[in-house]
Amino acid sequence: MDFSLPPEVADYCTKVRKLVAEKILPVEADPAVWDEHENIRLDRLEPLRQAAKAAGLWAPQIPKQLGGLGFTVKAMTAAYEEMGRSLFGPASFNCAAPDDGNMMLLAKIGTPAQQERWLKPVVEGRVRSAFAMTEPAPGAGSDPSQMLTTAERRGDRYVVRGRKWFITGAAEAEHFILVAKTSEDPRKGLSAFLFWRDQPGWEILRRIPIMGPEEHGGHCELAFDGLEIPVEHRLLEEGDGLKVTQIRLGVARLTHCMRWLGMAKRALEIAQPYIAERRSFGVRLADRESVQGLLGEAAMAIEIGRLLTMRAAARLDQGSFARKEVSMAKIQVADALHRAVDTAIQLLGAKGYSKDTPLEWMYRYARQARLVDGASEVHKMVLARFLQDEGRDFWSWDRA
Repeated sequence: MDFSLPPEVADYCTKVRKLVAEKILPVEADPAVWDEHENIRLDRLEPLRQAAKAAGLWAPQIPKQLGGLGFTVKAMTAAYEEMGRSLFGPASFNCAAPDDGNMMLLAKIGTPAQQERWLKPVVEGRVRSAFAMTEPAPGAGSDPSQMLTTAERRGDRYVVRGRKWFITGAAEAEHFILVAKTSEDPRKGLSAFLFWRDQPGWEILRRIPIMGPEEHGGHCELAFDGLEIPVEHRLLEEGDGLKVTQIRLGVARLTHCMRWLGMAKRALEIAQPYIAERRSFGVRLADRESVQGLLGEAAMAIEIGRLLTMRAAARLDQGSFARKEVSMAKIQVADALHRAVDTAIQLLGAKGYSKDTPLEWMYRYARQARLVDGASEVHKMVLARFLQDEGRDFWSWDRA
């Protein structure tokens, strides 16, 4: 596999790196810009988004004809890693979850009318969106077949009843992609729909308190009691809900990895100047073999994650769902992020544990990486199934 970047992608990454360093990191360092949920205030985010637009760096993941830059998934991998260096980077370029995954999904499968009404406002940065699939137990989590929320067909519309929770961004979202049960068919029993925030028949029950920090709009619990959705607001055909989730979640899981790699690298970046200057018992920390071992292991874990992420991106660009490759990347990068941040905190000591650096923020954020978009244990189960089914072909090379 060729890991070199095309000139235009390398140039883009250089420009992102410059904008992050000159405009976004200084804003991140100002305590006054943070909201009560430990994210950038939306009024302070908007100037950064305008700067990204002015620099021609906006929405690289979206096809050019729909308002983006038309990057491949491999190109996104390098770009998102640069954005992820700042806590506020992905949102500044319109590459943050859940909008990121929702936009890519609608760009792939939305009808022209759906793209005009639902996709265009998000691409332009005028509204935000959410993806409503996860349910309270015993409903659907990592296993969509457990779906309890129903969408009953009545003439030219569907009537939705049920509950969803941990719906990222729901408190700020203007529209939603909803997955609900439309039949008992084990493979074709789910369907996906679009609805607007101001439609009657549903409500946000609460913004669920979490360890934090939080995405804009939090993680909310929703109740549906008679929400009516016209047939033309269904995505694909009735029964294609599982297909919709596979299309969305594969690349969305990988974009998490891309952003996390940038954050993991930033954690080590924070630690390095400190250990280069700090002396303990007459020796610089950077010269101690134990410290070098910690740094080396963390750096190698990040690099393995980068290679797995790029491999999965290449498979997605080839038209595969890349379930095996995405699962491997998701497990590795989630662990690498935690290792990198934990290592940086350990090396900085009390300073790392304080709020004088972003490391404690990163540490709490990193803990969710092994849970969101499928727990690590679920992804390991996916890999075990592939191994059982494929045998030695599990490790086969691609043919030119």
